Amino acid sequence: MVDPIRISGLNEFVRNLKAIDNDLPKVLRVAFNTAGQTIVNEARAKVPSKTGRARASVRAQSTQKAIRITGGSKRVPYYPWLDFGGTTPVGGHRPFLPQGRYIYASYYRHRDELAGLIEAALIDAARAAGVEVD
Repeated sequence: MVDPIRISGLNEFVRNLKAIDNDLPKVLRVAFNTAGQTIVNEARAKVPSKTGRARASVRAQSTQKAIRITGGSKRVPYYPWLDFGGTTPVGGHRPFLPQGRYIYASYYRHRDELAGLIEAALIDAARAAGVEVD
């Protein structure tokens, strides 16, 4: 369903950053969260809001090697219904959209921009390690 952005050599890159300084890969996690914020901002703006919980549940989470944009939580179990549609046990109905309305739609619109932000984050991490980058 989702065509993720894959970066060949990322595992080796992170391993080499750790060899230089153990704290350098942590910079990647922060940079990846910042890159994912583009998608989060657009998705949040489009999520309908009565109480604001569904909107607030859309957030970026990252590791040193991946970014995940998530929506919903224990307090917002209805988020998948808002994003993808379907029928609820209490009779609510919304047309089902397998590509989603908010997070995936924002991802597909900003995929190229996100790839550029990730590339810039990797270059900045390499420069912070003292590696010369072309």
